[in-house]
Amino acid sequence: MDLKRQIAEDLLSIRAVFFRPDEPFTWASGIKSPVYCDNRLILTAPEVRDHVENGLASLIRENYPEAEVLMGTSTAGIAHAAITADILKMPMGYVRSGAKDHGRQNRIEGKLEPGQKVVVVEDLISTGGSVIEVVDALREAGGVVLGIVSIFTYGMKKSTERLAAADVKNISLTDFDTIARVAAEKDYIAAEDINRLIAFRNNPSDESWITGGK
Repeated sequence: MDLKRQIAEDLLSIRAVFFRPDEPFTWASGIKSPVYCDNRLILTAPEVRDHVENGLASLIRENYPEAEVLMGTSTAGIAHAAITADILKMPMGYVRSGAKDHGRQNRIEGKLEPGQKVVVVEDLISTGGSVIEVVDALREAGGVVLGIVSIFTYGMKKSTERLAAADVKNISLTDFDTIARVAAEKDYIAAEDINRLIAFRNNPSDESWITGGK
């Protein structure tokens, strides 16, 4: 089975990605969303977790063969970076959302040597802002960021533009469009809802998708 489809089916089966187009969720930003993502649920589903971590390891082998260390995003990317690093027999660490206010006041936890080639492990990418902050912190510390691997991406225009501006690429196991298509095929949502979901993805601030553009 195609990897994108396999991971899409996995995430839907454990409701790590849950669609509710008729009763939108509200993000912290106030944006109404037809989808709720909680990839932490992967950790409590061993079979799905195995697919995801081996999938991330494959993406790194194929796209970043020169990688020397993995760095997870705090907090959701940490466990995935650790398990994937174990599969690849590579060192790992993680990047805090802010520097500690005690001890050594680290922002980066784990050993990172200047010039070391790094891959960032992220659970999901929406607007891309938080993962780019991680990339910037690693670059400031002297790391050479080869790119990002993530479990899921919305594929929003804003994130695409931000990643391009930061000169960093992201490779995801699956994406919003694949999950929406599989969700319709598996009757998690009605087939006619796909266009509404894509309208949200294309312009999250335009809420006309809620009423189907009417």
